[in-house]
Amino acid sequence: MKVRFRAAAGLAVLAMAVAACGGGGGAKSGQPNAEQSQQAQKQMSETPAISINPVGYDQVKDGGTVTLAVGQWPTQWNPNHVDGNQRDTAFMLDAVLPIMMLSDEKAEWKPNPDFLTDVKLDTSSGKQVVTYTINDKATWSNGEPITYKDIESMWKANNGSNKKFKPASTDGWDRVESVTKGASDKVAIMTFSKNYPEWQGMLSRSPMLIPASATSTPEAYEKDYLQKIPVTAGPFKVEKIDEATKTLTLVRDDKWWGKKAKLDKVIFRTIETPAASVNAFANGELDAVEIPPGSPADLKRAKEVPNVDIRKALSPNWRHITVNNSTAFLKDKSVRQAVAYAINRDVITQSDLKDMDWPLQTLGNHVFMNNHKSYADNSGELGKYNLEKAKQLLDAAGWKQEGEYRKKDGKEFALSFVVPAGVPYAKTEGELTQAMLKEAGIKLTIRPVPDDKFFTDFIIKGDFDLVPFSWIGTPLPLGSLPQIYKTGSESNFPKGSDPALDAAIDEVTGEMDPAKAAVKANEIDKMIWDMVHTIPLYQRPDIQATKKTLANFGAPGYRFNRWEEIGFTG
Repeated sequence: MKVRFRAAAGLAVLAMAVAACGGGGGAKSGQPNAEQSQQAQKQMSETPAISINPVGYDQVKDGGTVTLAVGQWPTQWNPNHVDGNQRDTAFMLDAVLPIMMLSDEKAEWKPNPDFLTDVKLDTSSGKQVVTYTINDKATWSNGEPITYKDIESMWKANNGSNKKFKPASTDGWDRVESVTKGASDKVAIMTFSKNYPEWQGMLSRSPMLIPASATSTPEAYEKDYLQKIPVTAGPFKVEKIDEATKTLTLVRDDKWWGKKAKLDKVIFRTIETPAASVNAFANGELDAVEIPPGSPADLKRAKEVPNVDIRKALSPNWRHITVNNSTAFLKDKSVRQAVAYAINRDVITQSDLKDMDWPLQTLGNHVFMNNHKSYADNSGELGKYNLEKAKQLLDAAGWKQEGEYRKKDGKEFALSFVVPAGVPYAKTEGELTQAMLKEAGIKLTIRPVPDDKFFTDFIIKGDFDLVPFSWIGTPLPLGSLPQIYKTGSESNFPKGSDPALDAAIDEVTGEMDPAKAAVKANEIDKMIWDMVHTIPLYQRPDIQATKKTLANFGAPGYRFNRWEEIGFTG
């Protein structure tokens, strides 16, 4: 998810696709052979890092409207809040809120000159000190200047010291000891109590800066951006939020001090299934559409649309099954390990990615993606399907086979697999897992829930045993470790807890040497595998079907969208 300076928090995503025809049960025949693995590696190496139809600003037509689809409509628009920590929300907010640090396709960082005229890192005092000089022209849409006070208030809300705030992540912010005024209100001096090498992601996409007024109190943090976007700062502004149709309409902000946006208007429509999105794209209602995993029919249909361009790139995003560590059935680590052994990850991966023009490669790491230079397959034996081992562990834990399923003290071993009702391929993942676990004597019930409640009412509240979704990463992979895996984090959805893991995470997130940090991160990954916090499936495809004339948009990989440059060439 992110390369090397600070990890902006990982973003959860409600990934959508239609059901794929996958292998059934837990048969070992689902595992790829050596030739298939080599083919997947070759395909991975040939997949580009970015595919956006890059066109110079002056060559992009002035004007026009781009209409895009999102899969999940948010209620919380505060991108710092745990309820606002979703990919679709960040995607829509990119054009209207400050992204102060930018990543390119090589995951290299630079200040966004529209918001920062200078950034300096200084460690000469023995402490890490970052000085941000804010552009004099940078102003909120309510007329208030953007100042150090906004950054200071964001630090106080996100550092974890006040438990009434509910940040998606305290990463980095909990290592800051002060944010103070520099030579003027436009200079913010951030001093760290502990080193934080991935600091560059702290004022980036996740979280994004919002006004101090909205982070000053827990109540404001919770309510100021609830079902509204009251204050913005970007090339676009909000024209209308339509709750009835779940549509956000943005228009060019004439007060924007940076390069004038090429587009007049951006419309985001909520369309809850990929098939419906592809239909809308084929009918000319959308200018681009994402083709998620598990939807080969949609990919085929999109390819048949006249004047279409299929753009795909390797992104720091991954699909997984989260395993609740705190429920009555799964609080025993050996039982969670039995569940992991009973799930054939290769079968699910092949089911989701079959005929998707994407490498059929299972992911063996929670930190680094398959194409990352620091990637190592740390899955070990737990990553391999082993039904007999699963049965042995369950027997040892006292769960004895009685008829179709196992029982202990007269209680049947029964788990739930929560899926968003509008995501057919999540249901397919559930059906495959259900068949696999049945072979081990575990009953699994698939629980479809409303798409717009999937995160807020089920994942965040821990109302699940197993749940599939995707983490959308950033160019900085280490900063997500405390967010997702550290005890007490709002985004540690399985409520996993291991003091040794917490200590290792604290150490690696302060390691300034990238090579040493990568070694430590891979050791941490082995610990995460052992606790069975999350079962990785695969590096998630980033495939976009777009109109050929759409410029500077598509599959950006590690690069952030520059909304003022997006437009049409004809």
